[in-house]
Amino acid sequence: MSNEENIMSIEAVHNTGGDSSDALGNFILFQRILLLPRILRQVNYIVNQIAQHKSLLLFHLLMIFFCFDVNKSQNLTIKRTFDTKKLSPKVSKRVLFLKDIQVKHDELEEKFIEEKAALEAKYDNLYKPLFNKRYEIVNGVAEAETEKGVPNFWLIAMKTNEMLANEITERDEGALKYLKDIRCCRIENNSRNFKLEFLFDPNPYFKNSVLSKTYHVTDDDDDGPVLDKVIGTDIKWCPGKCLTHKVVVKKRPKKGTKKVNNIPMTKTENCESFFNFFKPPEIDEVDECYTTMVEELQNLTDQDYDIAVTIRDKLIPHAVSWFTGEALVDEDEYNDDDENDD
Repeated sequence: MSNEENIMSIEAVHNTGGDSSDALGNFILFQRILLLPRILRQVNYIVNQIAQHKSLLLFHLLMIFFCFDVNKSQNLTIKRTFDTKKLSPKVSKRVLFLKDIQVKHDELEEKFIEEKAALEAKYDNLYKPLFNKRYEIVNGVAEAETEKGVPNFWLIAMKTNEMLANEITERDEGALKYLKDIRCCRIENNSRNFKLEFLFDPNPYFKNSVLSKTYHVTDDDDDGPVLDKVIGTDIKWCPGKCLTHKVVVKKRPKKGTKKVNNIPMTKTENCESFFNFFKPPEIDEVDECYTTMVEELQNLTDQDYDIAVTIRDKLIPHAVSWFTGEALVDEDEYNDDDENDD
């Protein structure tokens, strides 16, 4: 039944003094249906994570998210049912008019998202010749001089950005000196999916010439873009050059006088590194408290996506300004404007 038919039904009931339960029942059912897309998006995201990592933990997270949203939707439905039954036919009629306005707004918003994606794709193609020219200058393509290009261009640009600098360790700098370009491309036309590509010269750290990170993103909801899945790169480290692990030396406990007992033990542990960025976030151990577990996964995912967006929207288009430090001035002025607005 359409909104207009609901309105006519309520008008007839009101005019004849009859019961308005049918119209209100349809309205309540419509409200319940509106809650389903959010639940399905979250379920889809967790299912993709399960398929990617094959982790029993994420299966538990699926059940937690699903049960949480079902319970939440049930509570909301009960609350809405209680409130809407108290509405008079006249007020119910006005609510249906408002709902019709909301539907028209959502249709326009959907068109806006489509046109925005098309416009972004158009200007991505216009940016490419400029980025190609920048690549040639930074890497000294077709230059005859002994010292070609701009040494450590991307390393310096990245370290100038506070968020990225916090991810780069001193051990990472040696490998990042071989970084010759960072690119962003859309996976599909008119979609939010994108891939970041880090191009490297041959180096003694790993064999990959390109390290990539792909983000599959659905349309915005009330809280922003929703991630379906994230795909990283398996870095092929050269022997003894892995930057995401470190070897810890521990002494054996003395159990006798034999020298063999004094031989140190070595253990490989995870460590901080920018190159952890190419491995999608996951939780290795099951926490006793599911709430803490969910929050930790959400925080890791949010941080990972924030870094990707910073690289896509700030570093790549304005790399020269980050290299020279001018971008810092622009950031400070932007932050001062925000404080003044507050």
